Amino acid sequence: MGSFKEFSESITKSQAWKSIFRHGAPNNARNRVLVVLMNVFLHLHPIRMKKSGVRMSFTWCMGGLTFFLFLVETVTGVLLMFYYRPTADYAYMDIIALREHVPIGIMREVHRWGAHAMVITVWLHMFRVFLTGSYKPPREFNWGVGVILLVLTLLLSFTGYLLPWDQLAIWAITVGSNMARATPFLGHEGPGASLINSLMGFDVVHAGSDARFALLAGRLVGEATLLRFYVLHCIFIPLVASVLMAIHFWRVRKDGGISGPL
Repeated sequence: MGSFKEFSESITKSQAWKSIFRHGAPNNARNRVLVVLMNVFLHLHPIRMKKSGVRMSFTWCMGGLTFFLFLVETVTGVLLMFYYRPTADYAYMDIIALREHVPIGIMREVHRWGAHAMVITVWLHMFRVFLTGSYKPPREFNWGVGVILLVLTLLLSFTGYLLPWDQLAIWAITVGSNMARATPFLGHEGPGASLINSLMGFDVVHAGSDARFALLAGRLVGEATLLRFYVLHCIFIPLVASVLMAIHFWRVRKDGGISGPL
């Protein structure tokens, strides 16, 4: 027993160990605080939280479930990227192959159902925050970040809908993207577009340069749209969402932890 203790102490007191772990074991209040502060992942979270604020009946655990589902979507999405090719010639056949031939094809179903579940948990999380008044000062900034994350979640679902490249996906995106024509100042049918065009003396915003055209990479849903949605779905939106989630978690800590019951 003594030799084991001496061996463990020789490791924990070595320079290599101290260069990685700059605190002792979390066996007292000070070290428990340092464990959180000195960890790249844990430091985003508050050191202490109210007991009443972490009750399941208060939080519904919707924020944690949403983050967990985001991790599930990230892992399964990366696995699917090994087999999916975002081209008009192969996209649909690759989806069929994932379902019928690829050994990890179940990952596609996990990814699809996880996406539906994530949309639901985000809405429920926002609903819970609203019901409990957790958006009030000093948390209004974090509420704004949460609203942006909600929009990004919906955009992830929207961009992913096209990737199976079947008739349902193509026509659903066609209908959905038509709404972009009414984007204020950026859609050629939206409010403000005619004002900008009249001020400039020529068509600044028209069907060939408005928000819908930018979203589809053309006037109609085509192969360029598929590639654009693939990049948005797999790289751009997840990257932005990851940064905002880190800010969201950090801000919870700065605002005093999870808000308690009213």
